[in-house]
Amino acid sequence: MSVLENWQQWKDFLGDRLDHAQNQGMNKEVINDLAFQIGDYLAKQVEPKNEQERILADLWSVATPEEQHAVASIMVKLVENNGSH
Repeated sequence: MSVLENWQQWKDFLGDRLDHAQNQGMNKEVINDLAFQIGDYLAKQVEPKNEQERILADLWSVATPEEQHAVASIMVKLVENNGSH
């Protein structure tokens, strides 16, 4: 099973990557920019594997770039507060 197929596994995976980035000294602005780039890539290249990803993809598709940055930032907050770390 792909990490993308289960929402909790996806959040845990992102949380682990976030911890690693923070431990390597990346600041919040860089992390949020990377989250935006990853979100944009996923929205354009990867078919959603679960309901939560479908909602995010639908929101991303109608959002302005500023709103997309906000969604990416919120995802970072989500995994900071709810990941496995």
